[in-house]
Amino acid sequence: MSHAPLAGKSALVTGASRGLGEAVARQLWTAGASLALFARDAAALDAVTLSLPPAAGQSARAFPCDIGDFASLDAAHAAAAAALGDLDVLVNNAAVQGPLGPMETLDFAAWRRVFDVDLFAAARLCQLVVPGMRRRGGGKIVNISGGGATGPRPDVTAYACAKTALVRLGETLAEELRDAGIDVNGVSPGAMNTRMLEETLAAGPAGARREYAAAAERKAKATGVPPDKAAELVVFLASPASDGITGRLLSAVWDDWKSLPDRRDALAMSDVYTLRRITPDDRK
Repeated sequence: MSHAPLAGKSALVTGASRGLGEAVARQLWTAGASLALFARDAAALDAVTLSLPPAAGQSARAFPCDIGDFASLDAAHAAAAAALGDLDVLVNNAAVQGPLGPMETLDFAAWRRVFDVDLFAAARLCQLVVPGMRRRGGGKIVNISGGGATGPRPDVTAYACAKTALVRLGETLAEELRDAGIDVNGVSPGAMNTRMLEETLAAGPAGARREYAAAAERKAKATGVPPDKAAELVVFLASPASDGITGRLLSAVWDDWKSLPDRRDALAMSDVYTLRRITPDDRK
């Protein structure tokens, strides 16, 4: 990629006040993009926006909102569109982990709330930004999948199910939008030492029976994946270097995503990096 592959582009990032969202915002800014940053914490969001280094021809605006409240989300998007015009890039990063523990013990309203934030808000933002991307002749949508999308995750059912649905939403939109030049992909960032790690530890071994020990060890040894690693993949998927790569779920840790432009045609003809049912024939 060039030094500023997103020069002249505008990007919306949700959950941009901390963790991976902040890292994504900073790397998109470095890549030349103007930014619309969404998060609930207005003070933290303003701090991120004001800390970005000066850059000619770029602007960064904070739009505090609760993306799980769709009136708030719609209003924030309208304000962002008024400030930046049609958007080129959408990064659906904001997420909550929700209640932890055996599903039959969980508060169902809290369980369902996870879908409002992790899935339905992302779907609504796709609805809102796609018309503008069509007008601009293309765009990029990047969904942060998180853990649980590719395998069972006991005691974390709401988050795992919502993120699995988010990946399938991305695959489906990729097919719907292929002729419009809008690429839609998912990113699996790896196990990061962020707020969700602290929530797992706070739940204790009774609430997060299968994940507590691993989370405690990861914190003690500081072995989490740095957010910047996933942010680098997000910038690649937001840039022209990834044009035509769509409908994929890529791991920031395990996949050789930097080589994908050289394998673009072969990738388009395969189902690698996708969610699919495995049959007996696949194991022969």
